Amino acid sequence: MRDTETATAISAQNLNLTFQTGDGPVHALKDVTLTIAKGDFVSFIGPSGCGKTTFLRAIADLEQPSSGRITVNGMTPDAARKARAYGYVFQAAGLYPWRTIAGNVKLPLEIMGYSKADQNARVEKVLELVELSGFARKFPWQLSGGMQQRASIARALAFDADILLMDEPFGALDEIVRDRLNEQLLDLWARTEKSIAFVTHSIPEAVYLSTKIVVMSPRPGRITDVIDSPLPRARPLDIRDSPEFIEIAHRVREGLRAGHLDD
Repeated sequence: MRDTETATAISAQNLNLTFQTGDGPVHALKDVTLTIAKGDFVSFIGPSGCGKTTFLRAIADLEQPSSGRITVNGMTPDAARKARAYGYVFQAAGLYPWRTIAGNVKLPLEIMGYSKADQNARVEKVLELVELSGFARKFPWQLSGGMQQRASIARALAFDADILLMDEPFGALDEIVRDRLNEQLLDLWARTEKSIAFVTHSIPEAVYLSTKIVVMSPRPGRITDVIDSPLPRARPLDIRDSPEFIEIAHRVREGLRAGHLDD
């Protein structure tokens, strides 16, 4: 049996977060308690403004909770940030247009002081992981939106963090590209065994990708349901037509509806 601390990637206990604004306090998160095991793929879904991104940012030490406790690999978010425990993929790829794809992926490695040889080896490895091996010398403007997001994922993977935080990375892409990237992300997750926390507004995307789906209510963000997926880890796209998939999607939809009714 594994040690509990070792087996837990992210733990939140009674987490509350309130923003102070000129118009008064904004309650973003309320009594959020959640455990994400190492190797899990957990999606967060809920209406806009429900605190999904705020929770991700609290994990990454970009927002400070008002009360409660959060640990990342058994450390405080501040210690986890300093230990490079996670990579963060934002909604926009955020690539520097004057840097090549390899140069963009290499940037965090340069900042962390990796040797040139190690930088080059890591860039080669992660570009292969995201199927961009032939595009290292291209510039972002020469790549499609989907390829730019894959480069952004490669950058987050470059220093081999245990945890990948992904804030709706495919939301702006068309459905065909999004489906393909969902398949590639599942494949990448299977090969790297990372723990992934993934924010989305799409019910099919959440159900297709996840081992666990966290349904959140409108602000103040509360967890209304946590669904452990019975689907196998190997998931072809046509699994979305299966009765099991449809049943999970229905439960997510009901959870979202219940959150609105409770508001």
